[in-house]
This record gives sequence, structure tokens and C-alpha cells, in this order.
Amino acid sequence: MHELAITQSVVDSVCERAGGRPVRSVRVRVGVLTAVVPDSMRFCFGLVTEGTAAEGARLEIDQPPGAGRCRTCAVAFTLTDLILLCPCGSADVEITSGQELQIVSMEVG
Repeated sequence: MHELAITQSVVDSVCERAGGRPVRSVRVRVGVLTAVVPDSMRFCFGLVTEGTAAEGARLEIDQPPGAGRCRTCAVAFTLTDLILLCPCGSADVEITSGQELQIVSMEVG
């Protein structure tokens, strides 16, 4: 369950930046192609925030869709999973979004 390690890293970073102030909410962007399950991340967030400045904080998860561009036909299209095939049949696909994993904002105080 890689969500636990990812969530622990998020909480560590947030608490470090909070400088001891209580954290009220954390917003993260987790692209659909990262294979991170939002419900698992929420569950882990509750566990790893216990006893930290982020205990009781709200976790908000934005999950942008995957997108790719075919290098063969130059068509941009939506990716719903990691099967990288263009509608034209080419597998020469560049992922342009959906792999994001970042802390967007946090509310302290």
C-alpha cells in the first residue's frame, strides 16, 4: 500500500512548513495515472496525522484526468489508465497530464 508512504511524506512536509502552527486543511493534486487511490489516501491521512500539527485536518484531493499526445498523428486524447494507446493504434504516446502528485495548499492557524 504505497498510499501510506506517500501520505506520510505529505504530512511530514506540511507539518514542517506549518512551523508548529495547527494545520486545518491540506489540498493535494493526485493525477489519475499515479495509481494512488484517493479513499486509501484519506484513510492513511487520518492515521499519520495523529499526534501531529495536522491532526484533525481536512484532506482535499483534486484528481486531474490523464491526457496524452500521440507522437505519430499528433492527436491529443484522454487517458483513463496506463494503457498508452492512441485511437490511431500507435503506442508512441507522450503523457501530458495525470501523473501529478503535489501539495497545492494548506490552511494553518
